[in-house]
Amino acid sequence: MREKLKRLALPLAAAVLALLCLVCLIIYSALAGSLDSQHQAERWQGDGQLEFSQLSCFMSVDQKLTLDQVYSFRKTMMDKFHEAALDIDNDAQLFCDAWSTTGKAYVASEQGKGDVSVIAVGGNFFDFHPIRLLSGNYISPDDLMKDRVLLDEETAWLLFGGTQLEGLSFKIDGVPFVVAGVIEREQDFASLKAYTSGMGIYMSYDAYLSIKGGSGTTAAASSTGSSQGNGSSSGGSTGGSSSGNSGSTGGSSGSTGGSSGSGVGIECYEVVMAEPVKGFALNVAKEKFPIGGGVIVENSTRYGYENILNLVKQFGSRSMQTHGVILPYWENAARCIEDWCLALLLAAMITAVLPLVLIVIYLVRIFRRGKGKLEDDLLPKAKERLGEAIRVRQRRAWERRYGKKNKKEDSPVQTGGESN
Repeated sequence: MREKLKRLALPLAAAVLALLCLVCLIIYSALAGSLDSQHQAERWQGDGQLEFSQLSCFMSVDQKLTLDQVYSFRKTMMDKFHEAALDIDNDAQLFCDAWSTTGKAYVASEQGKGDVSVIAVGGNFFDFHPIRLLSGNYISPDDLMKDRVLLDEETAWLLFGGTQLEGLSFKIDGVPFVVAGVIEREQDFASLKAYTSGMGIYMSYDAYLSIKGGSGTTAAASSTGSSQGNGSSSGGSTGGSSSGNSGSTGGSSGSTGGSSGSGVGIECYEVVMAEPVKGFALNVAKEKFPIGGGVIVENSTRYGYENILNLVKQFGSRSMQTHGVILPYWENAARCIEDWCLALLLAAMITAVLPLVLIVIYLVRIFRRGKGKLEDDLLPKAKERLGEAIRVRQRRAWERRYGKKNKKEDSPVQTGGESN
């Protein structure tokens, strides 16, 4: 009995490790798909055949992006699409973009007041970040008025003591605004860990610029815009003509972006772009987007096995901040998921070693056993059958060749004997 248990110990250990490997890969897959902000390319593509890639551009703290530069980059994208023969009936289907910045504001209503964090957004931001609504609706680039604001649950309770608040009025830095809806913060563990700003609101980027008394055109950003070679006026017109759903925001904001103002500017630009060939979108962004000292991240493939394993090369240096970039909470959450995926993938690889080795050994033994049986049993019989078949064929060939000759030689003798 003890000997039998010893023989079974190794296979049982391999089975347990194989199960652990499978569990690691299942958890890995679940984590890779847990953040909606990383999968806009899949949602935008839908059932279409054309591939899309999602990129995130994070600006450095001393070089923020302007609306004029956004519109100029849109025009550049369309030129690149046309060069790649991607002309379709509706050019706006070839890309989808959004932009955002963060700040602070003072909010007040008849029931409460306080300081809150602000995420000022433009374009199709809530396509990229479909945060759960508790009531009301998202703010949209199609809104004619830019005074609609989304409250998170904590801010809603502070100002009104509830969450069913659509249409109610309050003030941001003394300026009247209307509640568009109330959202619930993401509840996944990575987002909960990454979001540390407390109570917050989402408002239009245009409205945020207006209450902060600026346009988002900083000195550093303006110099970068001029170096791109595309005029700001053409960027503004492009925003209205080729951006689809985002066009209304682009057109209305173009005039605002032309005046000088405070240090308010776009910190994060996100885009889903057609990908006729692999690497097309990333190459366009690296060549044409005014990233300066910022960082460009390709979201679409960041959780693939190859990209996750490449993080091993960044061990030790990944935690070092070499860019003056303050990442938004959703990117910090995405990087947290990357780290967990790397740990799970390494664990899966380690736990797979023993089962794979035993499988290889088992296959080798089967091969050797089969080879021995083949040589000892099947091959001799096959050789015997083959030899017998050869002998039969040789016998028949001999009979055909010499049998008729013998008959011819024997026939006269028999005839003569009969006549005598």
